[in-house]
Order: sequence, then C-alpha cells, then structure tokens
Amino acid sequence: MPHRNIRKPSIGRRVAVAGVLFAFAIVVVIVTALVLSALGEVSHNVNALDDQRSLETTTGALKTFQNQLAATLNDYAAWDDAADHAYSPDGSEWLINNYGDMTVNSELFDTAVLIDSERHILLAYHNGSPVNWTLTDYFGDGLADMIARVEGMSVGAVPEASGFVKTRDGIAATGVALVRNKNGLLSSADGERRYLIFARHLTPEKVDGLAQTYVLNGLSLLPADSPAAFFVNIVNPRGTVLGMLTWHSQMPGDVSLRDVKPRILTAVGLIGLFLLALLIIGTAALRKLKADEALARHELLQDRLTGLHNRPGLFLGLNERLEQSQGDDSYVNLIYLDLDGFKEVNDSFGHGAGDLLIKGVAAALKVMVPKNALLARLGGDEFAIALKGNDARIAGRKLCEDLLALFSEPFMIGERVAAIGCSIGTAVSKAGDIDGEELLRRADMAMYEAKENGRGRFMAYEPYMDTRREEKNQLEADLKYAIEHDEISVVFQPVVNTLTRRISGVEALARWNRAGYGPVSPDVFIAAAESSGLIDQLGLAVLQKACHAATEWPHVKLAVNVSPVQFRNPFFAAQVLSILEEHDIPPARVMLEMTEGYFIHHPERAGTAIEKLKQIGVSIALDDFGSGFASIGYLRRFGFNRMKIDKSLVVALDEGGRSLEMLTATVALARSLGIPVTAEGIETEDQAAILQLCGCDELQGYLFAKPMPADQVTTMLAQQETPVRQLKVS
Repeated sequence: MPHRNIRKPSIGRRVAVAGVLFAFAIVVVIVTALVLSALGEVSHNVNALDDQRSLETTTGALKTFQNQLAATLNDYAAWDDAADHAYSPDGSEWLINNYGDMTVNSELFDTAVLIDSERHILLAYHNGSPVNWTLTDYFGDGLADMIARVEGMSVGAVPEASGFVKTRDGIAATGVALVRNKNGLLSSADGERRYLIFARHLTPEKVDGLAQTYVLNGLSLLPADSPAAFFVNIVNPRGTVLGMLTWHSQMPGDVSLRDVKPRILTAVGLIGLFLLALLIIGTAALRKLKADEALARHELLQDRLTGLHNRPGLFLGLNERLEQSQGDDSYVNLIYLDLDGFKEVNDSFGHGAGDLLIKGVAAALKVMVPKNALLARLGGDEFAIALKGNDARIAGRKLCEDLLALFSEPFMIGERVAAIGCSIGTAVSKAGDIDGEELLRRADMAMYEAKENGRGRFMAYEPYMDTRREEKNQLEADLKYAIEHDEISVVFQPVVNTLTRRISGVEALARWNRAGYGPVSPDVFIAAAESSGLIDQLGLAVLQKACHAATEWPHVKLAVNVSPVQFRNPFFAAQVLSILEEHDIPPARVMLEMTEGYFIHHPERAGTAIEKLKQIGVSIALDDFGSGFASIGYLRRFGFNRMKIDKSLVVALDEGGRSLEMLTATVALARSLGIPVTAEGIETEDQAAILQLCGCDELQGYLFAKPMPADQVTTMLAQQETPVRQLKVS
C-alpha cells in the first residue's frame, strides 16, 4: 500500500479514537459514581447488620448470665448433702463451708441466702462475709415474687425461679430454689422447707468480661432511661426496668468505606492518567502506521504459546546473522533441540500439561541462552538457538552441555513431575557459506543422529550423516516396495511340548531378502518399518501369510509377533479378525506375542488394545520376559495367556551362579498366576532338561528346529507320527 494512502485516513481515525476515549471517560465517571453510591448503601446495610448483631448478642449475653446463675443454683440446691445439712439442726458448719464461703471471689455467685418456709433467714453471706439484713432491705420487692412462685409450684415441676432484681449493691441475676435431694424428693414434712437464694451482681468487672467474651465495643451498665443510641433493658420479673446495657456501634461499614474510598479515588485518577496516556499513545500510533505494520509482522514471527520466535522468525533472524557473518568473517552456530519423552507426557497427563511443560522449557531456555542469541520454537517440542560470533562454536558446545544438564533434572508441571530429556544437533556456518535452510537441515539431521545413538546427547553435523540418511530413506523405500510386491517371506520355528517333544505350535517370523543387497536382519527392517509407518502393512502381511500356511496344520497353534506401534491402530483387532475369518482360522488357535516395553510406558492404551484382542478370541503372550522390567503387577493386570522366557535367562544357565534359582523363581511366579510358560533359545539337552524340571510346558530353540519354510513344517509334522526320543532325567 502506498504511503499516501495510509496518511489520509489518519486524521479521521484520530478523531474517532478521541471520541471513543471521551465516551469511555464519561462511562468511567458514571460507573465510579454508581460504585460509590453502591458502596455507601452497602456501608449502611453493614452498619445495620452489625448493630442488629450487637443487639442480639447483648440480649443473649444477659440471658446467658442469668442461665449460668440458674444452673449453679440447681447444682447447689438439688444436692443430697445439701438436703441432709439444710434440714439438720447441726448442719450450719457445712452450710457455711459450701454456701457462705463460696461467695468469696466467685465467678458463679457473690451472695448466698438460706431461708425457711416462714422466709426467716437461716444463713446470709455476701462476698465471703456474713451479713445481717432482711430480704426486703437487700433485695427489695423483686425477690418476693420468685419465692412465691417456687412455693406454689405443682408436684413434678422444678422448684426453681430466676431473674434480675435490684439489690442494695446493684443489679444482680438472682435465683430461688427449694433445697432437695438429687432425685427431687424430701423426707421432711411439707411445712419444713428450706430455700436457697443465689445472687450474681453485674459488676463492672463482670460487664467487661461480657464485652470481651461477646466482642461488644464499649459495653457498660447504665441506669434506666439513660440517653443511649444502642441499649438492652434489664427488667425484673414484674417487668420493671432496672437498668440498661449499652455499647458503642463499631460502624464497620463506615470503616470499610473510609478504607476503600481512597483506593477508588486513586483508581479513578489512574484511569484518568491511563486515558491521557492512551490518547497520547493512540495519537502517536496513528501517526506511525508503519511502526504498527512492523509490530504486526513481529507478531506473525512469534510463537503464541511461548512468546519465542516461530519458524519464520527463526529464518528471518538466522539470515540476518548469516549476512552479518559474511561481513565480519564470523561463525553462526545453529543448535537444534528436541525433547525426549514429551509425547509420553502428553499421553499421560494430557495436552494441557504438555503446553505447561513447553512453557516451562521456554522459560528455562530464556534464562540460559545469551541475550544476543536467537531463540525460537519450531513447533511441537522442537527448539532452535542461533549463536553468532568468533567463539560461536566453543560457546555452542558449552551451551549444549548446560542444556543436557538442565534436562537431566525433572520439570514441575503444577503438582506433577515430568522426567524428560533432550537430543541436540548442531551445524556451523563460516562467513555465511551456508544458507539458513541448509544450516537448519544439517542441525536437524545431527539431532536425529543423536536420537538414534541413544538420546540425551548432542552431535555436530558430519557429511556421513547425509549418506546414512540417504541409505535409511532408500531402505524404507525398498521395504515399502517389498511389502507392496509380496517380497516379504515368512518362516516358522516349531514350539514343542516339553514332555512329548512333539510340535504343539509354530512361531511365524518375517524374512526379507532385499534385492541387490541380500538378507536383511529382522531387527533392521522391522525398526525401519516402525519409524517409517510401514509396520501396520508389514504386520498384516506377515499375519496373512502365516494364516495361509497354518491352514495345512489344523491342530497346531500359530504365534505371530506384534509390534507396539500396531497397538496405536484403533482398527487393529478388527483387521486381525478379518484375516482369521478369511482363512477360516479359529481365533483360539492364534497367539499374538508382544514385548513388555509397551505395557510399561503405555499401560492404559495397552490394556484397551489387549481387551479388544481378547474379545475376538485370540490369546496374548508376553514375549522376552526377563529381558526388561515387567513386574508381577503387569502380569496380573493384563491377564496374559502365556509367558515366553527370554533367551538370556536360558543362556545364563551355562554361566552358573544363581541363574538356576532366578529361572526357577520366574517359572514358579508364572505358574502361581496360572500362566503357562514357553522357554526360548534352547540349544542343548541339558538346558531342555533343566527347563522341564523347572516347570516349562513348551520349549523352542535350535535344539529342536531352526526357523524353516512352511513345507518343511509340514514334513516335520508328518514325521511326528513315529515315536520321538524322550529326555532321560536322572
């Protein structure tokens, strides 16, 4: 777009932006006013709620104060010992000790009086000292009603009454109770009654205690009709107001509003400043549309997840450094990094956890990579770092060592721990002699070489890597051609019954005679099939040929190896069933053998795949047991139909040591779980005899037969009709 076409609409855009900002300012003012108004109303409501709480709390505190006195009175009046001594002529000492002396510094009651049926005082104590006054002189007329109420209570009612009265010493929670046995009975005549009176005064100390207990600010006792905004009246049983408890409102709403209001005003000021700054920035941005375009282009060169450069950003920065290196004759070292084990994290914890891990790795790289270096995420779990300078090669090597050390430690993903590693490849350009695409290709190739050499290492690009890559690509192309043109053959190694030495089954094994090269090891071409995505075609082709041959041996079991990669195919079980039905092979005759590595790394996915295969009726064997890390838990969890002991355990028998104990324990473990055992790699009669004694029910190895074409299997089966030499066990 020409520059003049950008400038013309800038004035209109600036006016539009100013209008938007002005409208936004009005909205901010209105919203601020509404917020302040709402906060004022909230403050008022909070104050009212707190005042209501204080009212209810103070009322409850008075009631609790009275109830505590009543409960204490009940304990002292309904007491067998009290009933014995209160009605006894010689019980005065006991009464003084248990009633009078208890009024000293007591939190329960400060006045104790014992009267008879004629309301004569038999005992009167106040604050630990005996007193000489009449009930009316001390308690006024408030106590008489309570005594009369207790005297007039019917049989079965609790003969007690309590309330607040005005005494000579102030306002007190007072109670009257008939002295009686614990069961409520008395042995004395009706005219002989003793009544216990307790009083507990609302002293300043008691009022302060209530204030602390019930969190009441400024609680105090005032005379009746005192001017107070917040109060609770204290009334006697006749309804006469004796005094009032008052308190100060804490006004929490006002306090909160005072605390918040400066922040709101500050926020309004900040918004105003923000609007001003936004106007300035917006105007400047409108005048510099070219800068906006550069910013947009920068965002297109940035990885959204990590904020690092993306692939286009890497090439842009890399080419800039290569051009600079032409001028100063320096080096550009490109480091290509790929995470090891990232896919397992995604599969185990989910893609969300994978994204968090990528962010964590990016953050760690930002810290480790020099500031003048170029750091990019190329996608997935791949990162690239470009270093420029005369010492770029040495600095790159040191950085690679630091990166390997970094990834030797686990990464935290929230509350999870992810143990991953990395493989690194590097490539160097001197004075810009290699362009960016070629430099990245070489670093990528070196990285894959590091992976194939065991991972967790870094390797620099060497020309031989191109040759090896070409050889690998050609191998995969030839293998694809061989599969499509039926050049993969299948041989069979017999499996014999331990006791009879008769063939009970055969294991199908793939063979490839590569045109122009000769036989290729299965370890080589099967690995190539797995890495190139050809393993599904290869595996089904082998199963197809094995089933075709097995139709000639209807009483022999057929075992076929399954690659872990085939488990990822959701249609694998259906494809197996289709081939079996095509050749009229009962699924019960077929056993699929798989190694333990896949079960350990992908237990959930493996369990699902095994369940689907079992549903169609085939058996599952755990192959090469003893060569890895399979545990009792996996044997129980996946319910294998057979265990095949790895050849290494058999070979170890010839080395002595504790190998026999290990082998015996392994077979015993399988048999305890109800899993039959096949031993592989049997080459001598001694080995066969030992494995028979250990409990293996099937044997396989060169002692009995090497892998052979199908027609030779047919011949051996025909020869089985003659007696077979049995083992001699001494």
